[in-house]
Amino acid sequence: MFSKLVAFILILTLSPLFLILALTIGIEDGRPVFFTQKRVGVNYTFFQMYKFRTMKKNTPNVATHLLEHPEQYLLKTGSILRKLSLDELPNLFNIFKGEMLFVGPRPALYNQDDLMQMRVAAGVDKLIPGLTGWAQVNGRDDMTLEKKVAYEKYYLEHRSLIFDVKIILMTFGSVLRMSKVKH
Repeated sequence: MFSKLVAFILILTLSPLFLILALTIGIEDGRPVFFTQKRVGVNYTFFQMYKFRTMKKNTPNVATHLLEHPEQYLLKTGSILRKLSLDELPNLFNIFKGEMLFVGPRPALYNQDDLMQMRVAAGVDKLIPGLTGWAQVNGRDDMTLEKKVAYEKYYLEHRSLIFDVKIILMTFGSVLRMSKVKH
């Protein structure tokens, strides 16, 4: 309930930024300005995750690292949005709906069966996905799936309010440094 309340307050507080980003994307590439994608939630359930669109309309709906020459699909503003993680702001709506939390493993794509098999084996699938997580602050786009799941399992075994606060503070530092983002 606390996460939903904080998400609601942040949505209201950041609504001017939401508007500016939506207008910027709309001017560059038209509507829609939001991107929705089927993601894996807690206990291997599925939900639609919301993000600001950073790729052109004709981009295949696959993970960016699977695209050949992904930079050809990236909007001019998309690179900045991704490096600053501003494309993730609409995840606040997922938190408000109870589909995500602020801290947890990042929700896998619906077709990332290899990652989900590892998460199920490690028990990580029992966690509600998060806006940020222990794996993200320790590598973001720059780690193997095995290493990502090891970080997520560590988080599962050591969860606490203090650990969550540490992860959130580390996330701000990582975003400000724009570290370990490939696209």
